[in-house]
Amino acid sequence: MAGATKRNDDDIITDINVTPFVDVCLVLLIIFMVTATYIVAQSIPVDLPEAGTGEDVVTTFALTLTKDGDLFLDGRKTDEARVKQSIRKAKKENEDVRVIIAADKAIAHGKVVHVIDLIRKEGVAKFAINIDAEE
Repeated sequence: MAGATKRNDDDIITDINVTPFVDVCLVLLIIFMVTATYIVAQSIPVDLPEAGTGEDVVTTFALTLTKDGDLFLDGRKTDEARVKQSIRKAKKENEDVRVIIAADKAIAHGKVVHVIDLIRKEGVAKFAINIDAEE
């Protein structure tokens, strides 16, 4: 064999075998690629309005109104009664409940105001409207 050296069985192995390391890296890469596409597929399509000002907000709940008028709470389709129940339950644990509202720009203004009124009746004073930042 060309390039092979004669080795005694008692010699210490000083070469680094990188094959297992490369195998593990490739498996991790495949896992990240598969889970990244799964995470992206779970979003609710909403065409947010654009605004020049905005800031990051720490929230407890995320409410989404689609252009069809469907209401989602933290990514799950829901109704107003469940929203109220979830807010009441969260307020028992922590008085400082915050809600972020993402509404499609094609939705009627009155529906957004109705959702704001719904959460304010449950005692949520801190809420924000989700936007896409202008460039």
